[in-house]
Amino acid sequence: MNRQDKKSLAEITRAIQNALPELRQQYGVRDMWLFGSYVRAEQDSESDLDILVTFDNPHLSLLEFIQMEYELSDLLGVKVDLVERDTLKPDIGKRILDEAKAI
Repeated sequence: MNRQDKKSLAEITRAIQNALPELRQQYGVRDMWLFGSYVRAEQDSESDLDILVTFDNPHLSLLEFIQMEYELSDLLGVKVDLVERDTLKPDIGKRILDEAKAI
């Protein structure tokens, strides 16, 4: 997929917003934010999409987490890197939260 085929940040945000009710029901998603190269408009053909997420379901399994990541990748047409907010280290977490765009 070349750069022209990549979805815009607005298209990605809209697609995730449309999927949020199902993500909340199936995985217990509370909130989601975009961060990284797409938010900074620095993405290229090799870029993945970084998504920060919080869950209401504290018992989400690793398999379910990976399944959600794959489903989002399919939906958006770009590899998704899903990051749970509670796992952020303070130093990098501050940088991520400073640039994060709420969905």
